[in-house]
Amino acid sequence: MVGKLSPDMLFKYVLSRTGVLDPSVIVGPSIGEDAAVIDIGGGKVLVTHVDPITGAIEFLGWLAVHIASNDVAVRGVKPRWLLSVLYLPENATEELVDRITSQVDRAAKEVGAMVVGGHSEFTPGITRPLISMTAIGITEKDRYVTTGGAKVGDVVVMTKSAGIEGTAILATDFRDVLMELGVPEGVVQRGSEFIREVSVVKEALALADAGLVTSMHDPTEGGLLGGLVEIAYASNTTIYVWEERVLLAEETAVISSVLGLDPLRLISSGTLVATVPKDRVGEALRILHDIGVKASVIGYVGEKAGELVTVYRRSGTVEKVKEVYVRDELVRAWELWGGALKKGGKKG
Repeated sequence: MVGKLSPDMLFKYVLSRTGVLDPSVIVGPSIGEDAAVIDIGGGKVLVTHVDPITGAIEFLGWLAVHIASNDVAVRGVKPRWLLSVLYLPENATEELVDRITSQVDRAAKEVGAMVVGGHSEFTPGITRPLISMTAIGITEKDRYVTTGGAKVGDVVVMTKSAGIEGTAILATDFRDVLMELGVPEGVVQRGSEFIREVSVVKEALALADAGLVTSMHDPTEGGLLGGLVEIAYASNTTIYVWEERVLLAEETAVISSVLGLDPLRLISSGTLVATVPKDRVGEALRILHDIGVKASVIGYVGEKAGELVTVYRRSGTVEKVKEVYVRDELVRAWELWGGALKKGGKKG
């Protein structure tokens, strides 16, 4: 079993076992919500989130900072402090430690946050480095945004394109496989550079500061579709989306196609999903345009139906997603092509 715990296991073993109930916790652990919100008095709330990076190797430190920061930013809050836990294989080199921590430093400077603590160790039994990052910020009590705030009639806006993080990971960690399968070197190289686009801090804060969003989400594992499902679940609604309106980079389309993956289910940090009142969508799109961020209206929020998300595919088929858990295509890529990485060639 790889990936997130199923909702059933989460409810049974995690969400039902949270220790002492603290009345200062406004938003606690729940499916779909990006970060905890805690009342710290004086009209302020603390917003915090922790995320592991386990599916990437080359950009581990960079991703750790940006992914954790994204989940604070979609609350409408600037990330200020970071804590990291770094797990290294027993045979890890000093060069690897240097590369990961320099990435953490560079990414932290980019989002304007400070690493204030954490832990690092050589861990027995693992074959590649892993990292867990916590991000923290503070805002006014009446200014934070939740995943579960989407309202019926809202328009669904996405930024940039789908599968950004997944494209960068595949183009880097699966480079040899892609080249063997005939993907042009230029496509692979450009895809690897998508790593620079994984932050949504700028656009999330811009929309939140303008008071334009009812909900925001950073679709990580499970991709764009996983993010939409979690918004719908948390908001008790059904979301309708048209695949032909989803922004998709050429590099993502090519890499996904040759590996047999669905780009809508490919880990998608760097894509911001926001729900906006219909009468304010024009203003939201103008703000995003003014800060240099591409955006598209891909659907709308409807009354709760029998499914969480309905996707109208380019092929003409209609896909109805009823489960809140969406398995990420990056996991499937490792299952399908991980053996080829070890052999240095095509899947046998």
